[in-house]
Amino acid sequence: MFLVGSSVVFFLLIFGISDESVLFRGMPVATGCVILIFFLQWLAFVPACFLKTEKFYDLMGALTFITVCLLSLVLVYRFDSRSFLLSIFLIIWASRLGWFLFSRMKISDGDSRFDAIKTNPSRFLLVWTMQGVWVTVCLSPVLATITGKSEVSLSFVDAPGIFLASVGFFIEVVADHQKRLHRDKYGAEMFICSGLWRYSRHPNYFGEIIFWLGIVLTALPAMSGFSYISAIVPIFVYLLLTRVSGTRLLEKSAGIKWGDDTLYQKYVSETPLLWPKIK
Repeated sequence: MFLVGSSVVFFLLIFGISDESVLFRGMPVATGCVILIFFLQWLAFVPACFLKTEKFYDLMGALTFITVCLLSLVLVYRFDSRSFLLSIFLIIWASRLGWFLFSRMKISDGDSRFDAIKTNPSRFLLVWTMQGVWVTVCLSPVLATITGKSEVSLSFVDAPGIFLASVGFFIEVVADHQKRLHRDKYGAEMFICSGLWRYSRHPNYFGEIIFWLGIVLTALPAMSGFSYISAIVPIFVYLLLTRVSGTRLLEKSAGIKWGDDTLYQKYVSETPLLWPKIK
C-alpha cells in the first residue's frame, strides 16, 4: 500500500510541474528534465554494474542535480532573481554534497549498504532508479520555479525561506566537517558527541531538512496550479532520512557497535535523534 501511494504521489508530482511548465519544441521543459534525470541514472548504471561498484553513485546524483538545473535555465532562458537564487542554492548544495560523499567513498572500502546489491543487476538497477526518484522529487520546486509560465521576482516576504535554506546548509556543512575531523582524530571506533552532535544525534540530517524547507518556501510564490504538490519535498526528505535509510540504518549500526557502552547509552538517552535540544 505504501509503495502504491508513493507511486501515485510521484506521478502526480511529475504531472503537476509539467502541467504548469513552458514548452520547448512542443514538450513541457519539466517533462524533458525528468526524462533526462532517469536517463542519466540508467546510463551510469551500465558501467557501475559492469564494474560492480558504487564508487560514483553519489557523485552522479549530484551531477544530475546540477546538469538538469542548468539545462532548464538555458531551455527556458529565464534568469529572474528567484530562479537564479534557487539555482545558486541548488548548485552549491549539490556540489558540496557530491564532492563530500565522493571523497569519503574514495578513502573508505566502499558503502556496506551496496555489498549485497551491486552483484545483483536487477536490485542494483532499482537503486539507481530510486536515485532518479530522489533527484526528481527534490528538484521539483526549483523546476516548478524555473519552468513555470510566469516569473515572480524576489521580495521581502522571501526572507524566511532564504534564511532557512542558508541556515540549513550551514548546519549540514558544519556537522559533516565536525564528523570528518572526529574520524580523522579518533577513527571510526569512537562515536561523536561534540560540536553540533552534542545537541542532535544527526545534525547533518536536521540541516538537510531545514535546507529543503527553505527552498520550498522560496519557490512557493512562483508555483501555481498542480505544481504546488512539489511543496511535499521537506516531508519526503524527512521520511527518507528517518524511515527508509539515514537515521534508521545508522542507529542500527551504532547500536551494534556501541550498544553496550554506558557512555553511548547515556548519549542516546539525553540527545534527540534529529531535532536539536539546546542544553
